[in-house]
Amino acid sequence: MSLFSSLGSLLTTMADGLDPLFGASAAAAAIVLFTLCVRAALHPLARAAVRGEKARAALAPKITELGRKHRDDPERMRRAMAELQTKEGASPLAGCLPTLAQLPVFFVMYHVFSTGSGAGDLLDHTVAGAPLGAHWGGVLSGGPGLVYLGLFALIAAVATWTYLRARKATVPGAPGVARALPLLSFGTLVTAAVVPLAAALYLATSATWTAVERALLHR
Repeated sequence: MSLFSSLGSLLTTMADGLDPLFGASAAAAAIVLFTLCVRAALHPLARAAVRGEKARAALAPKITELGRKHRDDPERMRRAMAELQTKEGASPLAGCLPTLAQLPVFFVMYHVFSTGSGAGDLLDHTVAGAPLGAHWGGVLSGGPGLVYLGLFALIAAVATWTYLRARKATVPGAPGVARALPLLSFGTLVTAAVVPLAAALYLATSATWTAVERALLHR
């Protein structure tokens, strides 16, 4: 059995179990529940990422000192920063681990709802009249359009909150890639606009989980 068929069968089974509670939206509820299970499984990676971020924040005074010491030699500055981060175990890309780990799951779900391969009757399910396999451009009017607008509003709010929080936590003098990472939070909004509704539900749920998770871990 392929990965696509396996995911389709799993979601169908979950939707059947949730049908008494959610009716026509049971498949959407199954996607949300499945996403929460995936993110819960990846929680240890999120904790490791936060530990890395806190380690980088603790290095801020040393990085500032390196900036003053090597301000006339950018290449030497980059090498010194890399050596310091390696020594302290503070990778600037540690925060990407949870996102990278769930990419295969997202791509499988995208394929299932884009092509119908392994989806069974899941594409017949809807959320407030919007088919799970539909794209936002075809359902902008009426109730289905409101589903997408609601998702976009949720993802935009979470992306803005994440961006502001990440920018505030960025260490002065960090490499360009580290300074650009906060902008990736808006990539979720762009992606949700071009993928099927089922995949957009996955993105919205995952983005919300990330925001809440990071807020709790940074307490």
